Amino acid sequence: MGLKSGSTFLGDFLRQCGGYAVIDGGLGTELERHGADLNDPLWSAKCLVSSSHLIRRATLQGFEAKGISREEGEALLKRSVEIACEARNIYNDRASKGSWDDFDDGTGLKRNPVLVAASVGSYGAYLADGSEYSGIYGDAITVKTLKDFHRRRVQVLANSGADLIAFETTPNKIEAQAYAELLEEEAVSIPAWFSFSSKDGTNVASGDSIAECASIVDSCNQVVGIGINCTSPRYIEGLIQSIRKVTSKPILVYPNSGETYDGEKKEWVASRGVAEEDFVSYVDKWCDAGASLIGGCCRTTPNTIRAISKVLSLRSHRV
Repeated sequence: MGLKSGSTFLGDFLRQCGGYAVIDGGLGTELERHGADLNDPLWSAKCLVSSSHLIRRATLQGFEAKGISREEGEALLKRSVEIACEARNIYNDRASKGSWDDFDDGTGLKRNPVLVAASVGSYGAYLADGSEYSGIYGDAITVKTLKDFHRRRVQVLANSGADLIAFETTPNKIEAQAYAELLEEEAVSIPAWFSFSSKDGTNVASGDSIAECASIVDSCNQVVGIGINCTSPRYIEGLIQSIRKVTSKPILVYPNSGETYDGEKKEWVASRGVAEEDFVSYVDKWCDAGASLIGGCCRTTPNTIRAISKVLSLRSHRV
């Protein structure tokens, strides 16, 4: 696929989908529901090694730390994309044959095209110390350090057969800068989207301004969408509004369930204070604020995604 401009690639895709598209839900959550033990530095990427039939955030350095060679690690990265493409092929095959017992949720979205995104998690995710949720890497970590860390993984994933690269849960501006420079230096031939995480609705996790981070990646030609993931639903509307002020590219959001992650204990805990509204009740507000691709991240389930699909289907029919 030749690289299209940011407005063309996702713009064409969204038009085929009726103006809105669904992003899938929390993979790690679903793997655990199927019996996977993800209490491991590799997190859900562990399943590429132990349970590939069940499968996210994999780094070549993480695989090497587990005694897996660089060559084997690169093969596992490619395999993660192959698994997703195989699932899409099954989906498309059943759609063409009219066999929807496993897939049809009654929303009408089953006719829409499906894109496969290759996920790139943050440097903090590799550290497995919870720093992906703080974005505090220390003064020793520079843009060059991060580019060197991510470079080979981005090269491998760019040639894996994915439709785009998703730089997810980006917690600070320095990593966003590193990703953007890598895309240009490596002349990556497939589009990319960036999603940031936030704890306050104004800044990304490290405290850097969400508007400043979005501006950095907006200037990169390979970037086709900008948004937020793994963030409490109550913060999303304000973050969309801030991003919309600095970009005309499609905005994507896939929040978590509203729970928070304890990086030291390696567990999710219920949010304190006022109880969250039902997750799906926010979807219309997010669309009104300017988001056009919506899904769920950690602790959301297939039921969450089905409910989002129904809301977006209704909106699409009103367009």
